[in-house]
Amino acid sequence: MMWERRETNTHQDHVIAHVIGASVLRYFVWDETAYLLLDIGFIWNIYLDAEMGLLPETVALAELDLDEGLRRWERVAEPSPIQSVDLFQSEDGRRLVVNCEATILTLETSFTTRDIHVS
Repeated sequence: MMWERRETNTHQDHVIAHVIGASVLRYFVWDETAYLLLDIGFIWNIYLDAEMGLLPETVALAELDLDEGLRRWERVAEPSPIQSVDLFQSEDGRRLVVNCEATILTLETSFTTRDIHVS
């Protein structure tokens, strides 16, 4: 798949500015959205089209109204502060690269399968 760099929009820039310096502790994917739990008590949600939002953890989880069994939190292997975020696109999806001090977290989306893969 060919990925081309894409500029982030004003809203994405605003959200990214708030997550810089925070660490992703855990994440889960549900209903075409990735939910990333940050060490600052917020959840960063990222949709298939790479649009995003940021809500306090309690508010985000209350809005989801999922029982614990459906929220299968995956641990991030080596949480460390986010330094930058890069966005790429292809015909079939988006790739968000979260560059952290000690590691890189990548979210790839597919419009065809409606999936989000976090690695």
